[in-house]
Amino acid sequence: MPEAVPDDNRRQVLYWRLLARLFDPEEQAGLESASLAVVEDICLPPALLDPQTSVDSIVQRHPELAAEFDGLMVPDTDTDTDTEAAADGDARDRAAEVRRAALVSKVLLNVFSTGSGAVSAGQLSRWQSDAGWLERALGCRPGELRGGRGTTPDTGELVPALGPELGAIEADLVRRMHLREVLADPVLAARLTPSMSLIEQLLRDKSNLSGVALTNAKSLIRRFVDEVAEVLRTQVEKATVGALDRSVPPKRVYRNLDLDRTIWKNLTNYSPEGERLYVDRLYYRHTARRTTPQRLVVVVDQSGSMVDSMVNCTILASIFAGLPKVDVHLIAYDTRAIDLTPWVNEPFEVLLRTKLGGGNDGPVAMAMARPKIAEPKNTVLVWISDFYEFDRSQPLFEGIEEVHRSGVKFIPVGSVTSSGRQEVNPWFRERFKTLGTPVISGHIDKLVHELKTFLT
Repeated sequence: MPEAVPDDNRRQVLYWRLLARLFDPEEQAGLESASLAVVEDICLPPALLDPQTSVDSIVQRHPELAAEFDGLMVPDTDTDTDTEAAADGDARDRAAEVRRAALVSKVLLNVFSTGSGAVSAGQLSRWQSDAGWLERALGCRPGELRGGRGTTPDTGELVPALGPELGAIEADLVRRMHLREVLADPVLAARLTPSMSLIEQLLRDKSNLSGVALTNAKSLIRRFVDEVAEVLRTQVEKATVGALDRSVPPKRVYRNLDLDRTIWKNLTNYSPEGERLYVDRLYYRHTARRTTPQRLVVVVDQSGSMVDSMVNCTILASIFAGLPKVDVHLIAYDTRAIDLTPWVNEPFEVLLRTKLGGGNDGPVAMAMARPKIAEPKNTVLVWISDFYEFDRSQPLFEGIEEVHRSGVKFIPVGSVTSSGRQEVNPWFRERFKTLGTPVISGHIDKLVHELKTFLT
């Protein structure tokens, strides 16, 4: 009977195969055969070693593996100090590490080894699914690191750092697709899953689409807008707007009944003999809120580097436009400015009217935004841009500084995604910091929080 291979060696074989595959797509016969022997020996399906087999397919055939992929790459924080139990379980732990290496290798290889050449709708869909499994392995929800549709858990520096890489890979896959041909085929178009990378390509190419292809493109954009809006609407609706107005009598309905206060105020009517509390007055909560009409002016840089921020902020503006006492205005600009306020309630229509690309001429947008500031103290100006101007940095900053000093709440935003890397002009970044209005960058939650604070 052959001598058993140590678990440490098995694990090294699997990881060496992973590295070899990532840096050289050609098979290394020795590593492939050794890895197959390891996988079969630990009773895992050989399909784990097939780069063409998705994680979805493996889980469908072996549903018991789904739970193992969830949280697979989340660091173990268990600090059990029972040395006797640790000694007894040492062999099992090492065997588990080999099994974990096989599963981790599968997820990483499927996501980060994407080859070259043209990509089909099916391949993009499979990659998006595998990327979702990687996010689950990292303790995130599918789509969190790539699409900005939720909050990223606090799992260390590695998880946020992977977001831009996944976004870049997805963008590359989308670029390698013959997107127009895919959109022209309803069957292939139906296999596409909306993502920020795909939406960016559709917005860039929309003027070249017509007929069935344009219809399918619009459908994908609308699906993505609806998905993101659902997430953002939940975040916005968590806040109440305005302070309680106690001058307005509370409505005497059951849902406003203040049961604790009613009991407390009527305790003098308690009968020890009958063990009953007699209530002669009911108390109700005040729900009316004192609100002042607020104006929200959103200025969005629609140059090519700001696509994800533009999409998120366009949707966010439409949600705030639906709140009572909030008057929302939306301006998009590159070298020219366009007032999109008439369509602010329809982010889908706004996106179809944008023109990606071009440079930045902030003073043009400021000239359009200024007349919208009627009451500075009740106005917030959100400016989304990387602030790389056409040699007009000083005039734009002077205009912003003047508006801010008039009492307008000014919020500069460099990027509002959960994963995208965004460089902001350091000249502006330092001056905004000195002005007391530091640039917001990162997850859109930050902007939502700032706006809710102003409107509360």
